[in-house]
Amino acid sequence: MLTYAEVRPWARAIRNAVRTRSMPPWKPVPGYGGPFVGEQRLSDAEIELIAAWVDAGAPNGEGADFTLAPASRGGWRLGEPDLVIEMPEPYTLQAEGTDVLRKFAIPIPIPDRRYVQGVEFQPGNPRVVHHANMKIDPTLASRQLDAEDPEPGYDGVTPFSARFPFGYFLGWTPGQVRPLAAEGMAWILDPDSDLLLELHLTPSGEPETVQSRIGFFFTAAPPTTVPFTIRLGKQDLDIPPGARDYRSEDRYVLPVDVEVHGIQPHAHYLARRVRGYATLPDGTQRPLIAIDDWDFHWQDSYRYAEPFVLPRGTELTMEFTYDNSAANPANPHAPPRRITWGQLSANEMGDLWIQVVPRRASDLDLLVRDRRPMELAEDIIGFEMVLAADPDQRMVHDDVALLYTQFGRIPDAAKHYRESVRLAPGSAAAAYNLGTALLQLGDLDAAIAELERALRIDPAYALAHNNLGAALKLRGDLVRATSHYRQAVRLRPGDGEALYNLANALLMQGALDEAATQYERAIAGRPGSAEPLAELALLLATHPDAARRDPGRAVRLAERAAELTGHEQPGVLEILAAAYAATGAIGRAVATADAALRLVPPGREDVAAAIRERLDGYRRMRATRPR
Repeated sequence: MLTYAEVRPWARAIRNAVRTRSMPPWKPVPGYGGPFVGEQRLSDAEIELIAAWVDAGAPNGEGADFTLAPASRGGWRLGEPDLVIEMPEPYTLQAEGTDVLRKFAIPIPIPDRRYVQGVEFQPGNPRVVHHANMKIDPTLASRQLDAEDPEPGYDGVTPFSARFPFGYFLGWTPGQVRPLAAEGMAWILDPDSDLLLELHLTPSGEPETVQSRIGFFFTAAPPTTVPFTIRLGKQDLDIPPGARDYRSEDRYVLPVDVEVHGIQPHAHYLARRVRGYATLPDGTQRPLIAIDDWDFHWQDSYRYAEPFVLPRGTELTMEFTYDNSAANPANPHAPPRRITWGQLSANEMGDLWIQVVPRRASDLDLLVRDRRPMELAEDIIGFEMVLAADPDQRMVHDDVALLYTQFGRIPDAAKHYRESVRLAPGSAAAAYNLGTALLQLGDLDAAIAELERALRIDPAYALAHNNLGAALKLRGDLVRATSHYRQAVRLRPGDGEALYNLANALLMQGALDEAATQYERAIAGRPGSAEPLAELALLLATHPDAARRDPGRAVRLAERAAELTGHEQPGVLEILAAAYAATGAIGRAVATADAALRLVPPGREDVAAAIRERLDGYRRMRATRPR
């Protein structure tokens, strides 16, 4: 409504809405946490002013007509984006049936690195979009999975390469518009990346078309601080029908000092109350957020107007209360029924995300290592609960298998990937995932069979070619392994891992010059990886053809590899020692090899013996050199 003529017929409804504070929609309880950026709460005086205007007959104001500020084109609430991307083609959601979880790979057309201050999501069809997650994939993995499905998007696994920007949760729920990041807290977006859009869609009773858009807001200022998002929440929710005061709580004690920047609660329809607070080491309680009338359709992400410090030893607490009775007007089930944790609208959730920045940059790794395993373990509990109720949810099998893989529990991951293959025997991705897990378990014959099956389904599956090459190499079939590595590189010319694997296979077959060329390409494809740097350094330092050696460059490459590994990898230091020896710097070779020997972990006497043998050789060289 933009004019008096449009507003006047709604005057009484407006008065009632502002008096009950249902409009404008702002859920946090005043005085408990905050203040937050962009608060949409009316003061008592403003509410009474509107009520008095309505009670007076809602008269038109005197004087010139007001000139409204021009709205952003396209309905963007944060202003005009610097870049807008869209699902390449619409997706048609069926009229009936269960919820749909669909993923769409969308290219991000930027020529160089950009710093992202924020994103805004437009669902395209809010009637059926329950929620959305947005992840960034710097590889072609998501695009390949999308391409193998004849319909727009795909319903398979999220590849490891597709992740939220570190420290950020890029999501959307109804009513949510995340504020732009504070100065110095943008996140990095590199060219040749895709956005993997994960949509949770709910059928409406008739066919619906969905084509979502995402707006990016850039800044010229590079990030100076790196945040981390702590997720509190339990996934063992099991709410009986009729329960009016079901509670879920979670706690976490901070291992480091942090500065708190933002907070976001998330739940579905049965939640009624949300509390988040911090208990400091001295017992003082600091409120973070409270919502007493939770509404799924008005969720939001809240950024504190003034970030504040919580010291090490502070306990963060989350409390959610649910009402699964018939008296809850938001309860979608009549009569009420048992509700457990899950991502579907028929399930329930309860998470509280808290964005923090460690006070010391060196504490970030400690915080991540302390908290992340707890969150992954909770995810496993939730997904296993979902599968206990419905074992035929293929994507949940994929998701929990990924979690088990991150914990190193590969047998458990393989069990779920087998279920995924059972449920989708024609899926190349399912066969690839199972084959990769079997490869990690050392079951080469079974791994090769699954990876070959993936390639029969999709001969252009580059990742399957790469992993099949790895399995064949381990079995000693270097010729076939090299052939599949070449296929992987042909399909994905910039894939640094496939290039590195191809170079290694060529080296083992004595094709040293081509191996060197592929190592060069692998370095370009994996600029932050030490392995191709170290292997090329060793080749240049020890090439059997003296004319092909380049000891000086070997030293430079090996020193870069050592820096990338923090001078803590014995294999890399051993190569650096060989490069020093090739230049005649025998003293440095001795010192570096000695450092490598001290870093060999217990139980690896074979590695220690090899380094010790080379170290003795360097010492003999030093002893026989003319003084």
